[in-house]
Amino acid sequence: MFYYVLKYVLLGPLLRLLFRPRIEGLEHVPEDGAAIVAGNHLSFSDHFLMPAILRRRITFLAKAEYFTGPGLKGRLTAAFFRSAGQIPVDRSGGTAGQDAIEEGLGVLRKDELLGIYPEGTRSHDGRLYKGRVGVAAMALRAQVPVVPCAMVGTFEIQPPGRLIPRIKRVTIRFGAPMEFSRYAGMGDERAVLRAVTDEIMYEILRLSGQEYVDRYATDVKAELAERRRHRVLN
Repeated sequence: MFYYVLKYVLLGPLLRLLFRPRIEGLEHVPEDGAAIVAGNHLSFSDHFLMPAILRRRITFLAKAEYFTGPGLKGRLTAAFFRSAGQIPVDRSGGTAGQDAIEEGLGVLRKDELLGIYPEGTRSHDGRLYKGRVGVAAMALRAQVPVVPCAMVGTFEIQPPGRLIPRIKRVTIRFGAPMEFSRYAGMGDERAVLRAVTDEIMYEILRLSGQEYVDRYATDVKAELAERRRHRVLN
């Protein structure tokens, strides 16, 4: 219930009024049945703008840190994400990746829309980074289409570290559903998962016009953090 109050009464109308999103290709999102919407991730605002313009409810796999933050801000953030039906995902490695896939499959089994950011984290510099194969694993196991989505302009309104977004028009662009029935029965093959993921990322790239980096964003962020630490120590 809280999800629909946010979408249609509280947050949704306000977001559409302030950011006046240009919406392209919305007809590509299936009106019913299970599907995955896979998008680039440029800003914290992405979590709100895409759900606000979709006709259907969408459930995102959200990083667990949104549910465990300290202080009043952390409690409010956690309450918001829980009330909106978002699912916390542990990104610590090990079995966490498989647990996230199972959570996503649970959403798809209910014939709902699942939202996922294949990069696994927000882009720190506005570029598009290599996708994690979890999106392919879920698409192949559930045998559902993947709708590529590009958020354009959200990095400019709220880059990492900016608390209050700038008021500026953004574009949300959806591509034609991608289906991978030709890989039926091959969902456990690493090469297939990589190929499917790269195909999805290419469509996101085509829609977004971003510069592409063939590395995981988490690895690049870790390297930058280590360089900063080294500079401080020296």
